[in-house]
Amino acid sequence: MKKRAVVLFNLGGPSDLKSVKPFLFNLFNDPYIIQLPGFLRYLVARLISWRRTPVAQEIYSEMGGKSPIVEQTDKQAKALEKKLGLGYKVFYVMRYWHPRAEAVLKHVRAYDPEEVVLLPLYPQFSSTTSLSSLDEWAKTHQWLKKDQWQTRIIHSYPKLEGLISYFTKAIEAKLKKVKNLSNCRVLFSAHGLPEKVISAGDPYQKQIIETAQAIQDNLPKEVDFLVTYQSRVGPLKWLDPYTDQEIIRAGQEKKELVVVPVAFVSEHSETLVELDIEYRELAEKSGVVSYHRVHTPQDDPEFIASLASMVKESHEKPFELGCYPCLREKCPKKLRSPKVCCINR
Repeated sequence: MKKRAVVLFNLGGPSDLKSVKPFLFNLFNDPYIIQLPGFLRYLVARLISWRRTPVAQEIYSEMGGKSPIVEQTDKQAKALEKKLGLGYKVFYVMRYWHPRAEAVLKHVRAYDPEEVVLLPLYPQFSSTTSLSSLDEWAKTHQWLKKDQWQTRIIHSYPKLEGLISYFTKAIEAKLKKVKNLSNCRVLFSAHGLPEKVISAGDPYQKQIIETAQAIQDNLPKEVDFLVTYQSRVGPLKWLDPYTDQEIIRAGQEKKELVVVPVAFVSEHSETLVELDIEYRELAEKSGVVSYHRVHTPQDDPEFIASLASMVKESHEKPFELGCYPCLREKCPKKLRSPKVCCINR
């Protein structure tokens, strides 16, 4: 029996209030987030993390002093390993806080697998999430030189059966609490991106719409649906419509709202604080009749089962040695990393 390792990738989050500042620095020092030359990016990351730390610490204080994302990813990893069965071991890597790629690689090497499957926990692909994580793994790994295992990559899964079925059932449960379906609007709220990222060929927006449409197809037709984007920062033009502005409009129209974090599979500050606290307060002030927030899949059995099926199916796909395709619709000629190969598919 082959020994196979599955590596999950997630954003990560502070483990306590003291780690908020270094977490923010790692985030803004990422070349896929701040596209500046190394030294300038370092200075900007230092400045932004210094300025944002007090506000961010307040946010994480409302979440119990830390992010729950590592604990939830650990549960997902254990559930996935159990579902995959014999011959599999599941690891997980956080992009901006521990456990980082270097530490996890040591454990993977100690396991000594014949094959490794890389699985970002981002259903919709973006250079700012999936590619950033895969790039860090590639740079840290240098697997072409040191390791003999085969590496396979699951790039995205915007219409994964278990993901769609989970959100469909979760929304249906919330719709039962709505007084008037014809006066209800479902907001598929995704983390926003600057428009220039999409213009460069990032498929994120397209895949968000695919996910939302697949869910919508299973729901009552009298309900109003809209894809929106949250968490915008800085002076750049971001994807719209904005979730907060649509909440205000819903209040003006005296709508009932069901808000779905369609791009997230675990809880963190964007859901537990932004959606549950800030946007709920905004909804109440704006006159929204009722506000309901759908939770993320986390270790939902159907979601985990679909991930397991996808991992097993990946073994049958062609293996491309040394290629980390980013799936951009417009493939750039100059790559940010020599370890990353962009293929237009």
